[in-house]
Order: sequence, then structure tokens, then C-alpha cells
Amino acid sequence: MFVLALGFTRAPMQCASRRHPDLAHEETPGQALWNLAEQFGADGDAPARERTLRFLLARYPTSHYAERARDALGSSGSTAATDSPRGDGGGR
Repeated sequence: MFVLALGFTRAPMQCASRRHPDLAHEETPGQALWNLAEQFGADGDAPARERTLRFLLARYPTSHYAERARDALGSSGSTAATDSPRGDGGGR
């Protein structure tokens, strides 16, 4: 028993480390989808960008990024104004 107790005193203490708030960052789903749509746009894949923005709106309509998605879709000149992430007007 003494040897077991001695072993615990020699084990390294593992305390939970706290991240600095400025360094800790978790993306929200809306933010991740917005960033993905922006990457599709930068890569020149307009259809994928539009589908991603529509999915963002359908899945996270109250997200901070939903308003950006609405604005981006409104200015994209798309004639397929639908809430379906598939772009077929069928909803879910």
C-alpha cells in the first residue's frame, strides 16, 4: 500500500490548463458555412457558393451570418430565389 501511495506522489500533476480568451476560438456552424461559401467564391465555384449560402439560410436562419448570406444571394443576380438548400424549391 505504501508503494502505491508513493507512486501517486511521484506522478505528474495534470491540471486543466486555461486558454487565453483571445486565443480560444470556436466557429459557429453559421460562420463555418459562411467561410466555406467564401472559399467556394474565391475558387470561382459560384454554384457551390450559392448552394452553401442557401443551406446556411435553411439550416441557421437566425445566425449572425444569415443576414450576410441573404445580402450575398440578393446581390448575386441569381434567379433561383428559393429557401431550399438543394436549389429545387422543394424545401426540406
